[in-house]
Amino acid sequence: MARGKIQIKKIENSTNRQVTYSKRRNGLFKKASELTVLCDAKVSIIMVSCTDKLHEYISPSITMKQFFDQYQKATGIDLWNSHYQKMQEELRQQKEGNRNLRKQIRQRLGDCLEDLNFEELLALEKDSQEAVYIIRERKLKVIGNKVETSKKKVRSAQDVYKKLMHEFDLRGEDPQYGMIEDGLEYENVYGYPQISPPNILTLRLQSEHPNNLHIVPGGANASDMTTYGLLG
Repeated sequence: MARGKIQIKKIENSTNRQVTYSKRRNGLFKKASELTVLCDAKVSIIMVSCTDKLHEYISPSITMKQFFDQYQKATGIDLWNSHYQKMQEELRQQKEGNRNLRKQIRQRLGDCLEDLNFEELLALEKDSQEAVYIIRERKLKVIGNKVETSKKKVRSAQDVYKKLMHEFDLRGEDPQYGMIEDGLEYENVYGYPQISPPNILTLRLQSEHPNNLHIVPGGANASDMTTYGLLG
């Protein structure tokens, strides 16, 4: 059954257009491959779809550069000269811009001022003042952030201190956290027993001098002694 002829015009439906492109592209690449094998030809195909996707075919016996070099030789057309000249011009512009930037940097450091006229010097001074203003504003902002951070740390430390003092006062009012006599064993402010603490002073009351207190180093045992913990 013969295939019907189709009208050669743009396919409006995007899905059908993409399917047709894919089928015919594969068919074209297949024909190029057959031509390469049967006739020992060098074939190159470059295709760009309507969605800007690149598809290419090159004969296995040659590279794309070799193919274009052979094309230039056969036609006498230099494909690279215009592109090379354009790249050279872009390189020249970049070098010129780089030199100007380096010169401006040196001028801002106080060098290379001999070639500047009065207006250029005024403009340089204005730019420098604006730069100093921006740097100062940034510096003040950084300092302000550090000050705020330090204030938050101080407030946090004060809150912790108040909380610890509150817990200390509550435990001081609780009888089970009180200290016992004779200096043998006592419970500290956290409620844990300790033996012979080094920071205990024993106070002895003398009968003949009731108003005098004698401090004896910690660790002494006496029935008339009362021990008190020294809080650091």
